[in-house]
Amino acid sequence: MRITLIGSGNVATHLGAALKNAGHYIVQVYSRNQQNAALLAYHLKADAIDDLMMVSAETDLFIISTSDSVIDSVASQLAVHQKPIVHTSGATPIQVLLKYTEHAGVFYPLQTFSKIREVNFSMVPLCIEGAYEDLTAMLKELAYTISSNVSEVNSAQRKRLHLAAVFACNFPNYLYNIAQELLATHQLDFNLMRPLILETAEKVQFQLPAKVQTGPAIRNDKNTMDAHIHLLDNEPVLKEIYELLSQCIIKMGEGQYRVE
Repeated sequence: MRITLIGSGNVATHLGAALKNAGHYIVQVYSRNQQNAALLAYHLKADAIDDLMMVSAETDLFIISTSDSVIDSVASQLAVHQKPIVHTSGATPIQVLLKYTEHAGVFYPLQTFSKIREVNFSMVPLCIEGAYEDLTAMLKELAYTISSNVSEVNSAQRKRLHLAAVFACNFPNYLYNIAQELLATHQLDFNLMRPLILETAEKVQFQLPAKVQTGPAIRNDKNTMDAHIHLLDNEPVLKEIYELLSQCIIKMGEGQYRVE
């Protein structure tokens, strides 16, 4: 398939590489920054452009992989080519594209991406939505060329999925940062935490999180929690986080709290 990538960030970089490696032809890479476009285009053996007026109509699919705030504007400029347009955003509904084209879809990879770290794309969940049946089928067929984990997910479901991903990925990483800073204040290395983090992540590959919760809060060990809270007397924000999360874990353990 001939594909034009709009964007040159983390998602575009990994997705573009996966598509190229699967035998698809990346026609062009667009970025407002010509240097960024050129760098990614070089690796994908594509043409680099920094002006949407230079987009070629000789493509089968436009993939918008930009910040959410510019998807609308980009789609409005691509619609003239009358080719399918998809975006890769978890938080943006398909309706943003449907304002400009009936050939609208979503091609959302549910993963955290960094340019400096390789990702096994064959394991990345791809969440597909198409404005009509034939387009959905085409997008699923494309998805299966780069991943074995493909699902149809509508915009309402995807919004919930994206929210869940923030709780599962972004917030824990911030908590890792807190842990690292707490250790650093007493000359302790964050490497001490890494096996613990890995074991916690591996447990939930085989059990639901509530089944493998450990720590003082799930035991309702008030003495230990009080001691921890005392250590945070000079860190009111961290104390508030600790107390809130502990109370939520206690309620979860008692079966008093469920997300509606």
